[in-house]
Amino acid sequence: MRRLAAFLAPWPLAAHMVSLSTGELRLEGRLGRYELRMPLYEMAHVRNPERGLVESVRFGGARLREFSCAADEAAGAYVCRAAYEFTEPVEELEAESRLHAITVPNHVHLLRVVKGDKSDQAVLDLSFPRATLRFEPPTALEIAVREMGAGMLRAAGGAAQWLFLLTLVLAARGRRELVALGAMFMLGEAVSCVGAPYVGIRPAPRFLEAAAALTVAYLAAEILLLPLARGREAVAGVLGLFHGLYLETFVRTSGSRTAWVLAGATLAQAALLGFGGLAYWRLARFAPPRPVLRLAAGVLLGVGLAWFGLRLGR
Repeated sequence: MRRLAAFLAPWPLAAHMVSLSTGELRLEGRLGRYELRMPLYEMAHVRNPERGLVESVRFGGARLREFSCAADEAAGAYVCRAAYEFTEPVEELEAESRLHAITVPNHVHLLRVVKGDKSDQAVLDLSFPRATLRFEPPTALEIAVREMGAGMLRAAGGAAQWLFLLTLVLAARGRRELVALGAMFMLGEAVSCVGAPYVGIRPAPRFLEAAAALTVAYLAAEILLLPLARGREAVAGVLGLFHGLYLETFVRTSGSRTAWVLAGATLAQAALLGFGGLAYWRLARFAPPRPVLRLAAGVLLGVGLAWFGLRLGR
């Protein structure tokens, strides 16, 4: 138990569920003006933010001429503005983000580049830190592949998502129930992601992280205290509503299409639940199932509560 607890205990410290920044580069001939917006709650991780943020986003063939950074308390953002000079007029742009190295590993930078009446955008993170922007309208297939890939990464790219899916595997008392729990969770996630804009729900990132922590803690507590409880499918659906708000935040911020992001997220989560279930049931063959279940659920309960307290206190 001590080994498992030691492995999981640091996760809440780096478990930002929502870690997004946005950037826009406007090109005019050889000159470019860039604006980066980083949520203020991320700044606790950034050393020397004035240079660190600007130097973590690079554009091929560009020389940094000047920059300035300041906190915008009203918008809850730290804003950096920079001017670049390119060696020649830009026809296609190579961009790279290392923001995940100075914030948290699952940080996502949403970059938009505008040149006259043309524009392109990219999602830069740990898995895909570089992109080429070409100012040509992408094909329908390119849009689908890009946005499904983004949905997959958002659904399986952070500790929050892994912790909850692990808890969902533990909550299932068999293969059929795991399928039912997963289906209801993803249904709740889809309802929330699609419906939130229509009811005007825009929760703060801190709320989303605290809510995600409580979903882990609640489900782990039910495994421990109500091992024979019925209706876990309904519980999974309700908890999915909170996780869907994270996907909606990404869709709204990035301008992606909800259907493709949800399709990618569903595929990734279904695969992780399937592999997780197989791994857990194989492990249960070599150890008493009930003690292993209670041990894992207890650790996840502690992690969820600690994570909730940490995020609520910031």
